Amino acid sequence: MGFGLRPATSQDLDFARDLTCQTMLRYYIQHDLLWQDEAFDVAWAGRENWLIVRDEVLLGYVSLSRDARALYIRELHVLETFQGQGAGSWAIDQVLSMARKERRPALRLTVFENNPAKALYERKGLQVVGADECFLRMQRDVEVANR
Repeated sequence: MGFGLRPATSQDLDFARDLTCQTMLRYYIQHDLLWQDEAFDVAWAGRENWLIVRDEVLLGYVSLSRDARALYIRELHVLETFQGQGAGSWAIDQVLSMARKERRPALRLTVFENNPAKALYERKGLQVVGADECFLRMQRDVEVANR
């Protein structure tokens, strides 16, 4: 069976926070940044959040925001036991499809400079367009079909 997206609810906050902390805490420590549950919770509440599932099994989630210039992947995390099985790549394809439908000029995200996920993002056509401290800003221009 294939992957699916389902809208996340406030009931999914603990899952998302715990998963993000598990996958990102090492980068926070390496770059001397402070992880704060409260900051995550506030950000979660202000974003569009989708759970990545396969046969009703929860694999991870993607968190999005928008402005006139782009659709932004703010978070994309897959449980370690399901990494390397295509869920992250599939989720990026779904977000890219959303950006096209919404006629957003670009898909953007920020990644820690030493995060191996950068290679996945590059395979999906995102390119480094800038850097801030320990982060890389990546972007893929979105080709929007003329109607």
